[in-house]
Amino acid sequence: MTVHDLKIGQKAIIKVINSDEKIKKRLLALGCVEGTEIQVKKVAPLSDPIVVSFRGFDMAIRKHTAKKIQVKTLI
Repeated sequence: MTVHDLKIGQKAIIKVINSDEKIKKRLLALGCVEGTEIQVKKVAPLSDPIVVSFRGFDMAIRKHTAKKIQVKTLI
């Protein structure tokens, strides 16, 4: 499952980021690392961008990036 598959309000734990090095480094610098809890806050029309919350702040990510962040959902 990826961040793109999550519904609004759903929480998950990041398992792995399968992106190119530039995007991966940017996400890591912002604290978006394996084991971090993430929650989908808003989804724009056509699912691009997706606003997610992690480590106390919100960030908009593109649909193609969200599809590369593998997560495990929390119940």
